[in-house]
Amino acid sequence: MKASRFAAAAAVAGTAVLTLSAPAFAHVSVQPEGTAAKGGYAVVDFKVPNERDDASTTKVEVSLPADHPIASVMPQAVPGWKVEVTKAKLDKPLTMHGEKIDEAVTKVIWTADGKGIEPGYFQKFPLSLGALPENTDSLVFKALQTYSNKEVVRWIEVPQEGQDEPENPAPVLELSAATDDHHGSGAAEKTAEKTEKTAAADSGSGSDTTARVLGVVGIVIGVAGVAYGVLAGRRRTTA
Repeated sequence: MKASRFAAAAAVAGTAVLTLSAPAFAHVSVQPEGTAAKGGYAVVDFKVPNERDDASTTKVEVSLPADHPIASVMPQAVPGWKVEVTKAKLDKPLTMHGEKIDEAVTKVIWTADGKGIEPGYFQKFPLSLGALPENTDSLVFKALQTYSNKEVVRWIEVPQEGQDEPENPAPVLELSAATDDHHGSGAAEKTAEKTEKTAAADSGSGSDTTARVLGVVGIVIGVAGVAYGVLAGRRRTTA
């Protein structure tokens, strides 16, 4: 009897251990390559894992936030996938580099033209985004993941602060504080400016040195001419 109870308790404990040690399900997420600063540009990766053992992911659809439209959205080519970019008219035009933008990308769809994302694998889908909004701390990208068996998983639930993560959370991009380097090239521009100033200074210094050398040579030639004239005069007088 005691042995039976011990076996039952051991079985329950083993089940609990297995339950606790089972990994949490992965989900579609988004992370920047480097930083994603407010008002700046960034390349972000949508990481899509395959959560099924008997089907491949064949389609990924990402919707961009309508409340914070982004003027420039460019996908990077992903081998084995076709990409489709959908645009729509904006109710309120954006200003970019001094020009008004009246439409923006609202959706990007990747469709596999091969095996897709097979079980046990994940795939990254990069997007170049800019300029990122300055009036929010995060951007929510709702995503749909379609499997080869026609199953569609909707990653569209917006996580709420102070609450547990929803079952199918939408990818959220956290934005860092704005910097002076909105295009990611401020350092390069400063370096170029410094180089130009240095070159100009070197050029000016070189010009000054050349002028001084020529001046000294002129003086020497002038003195030599005067000396020659004096000597010539003395010779004539003596003769």
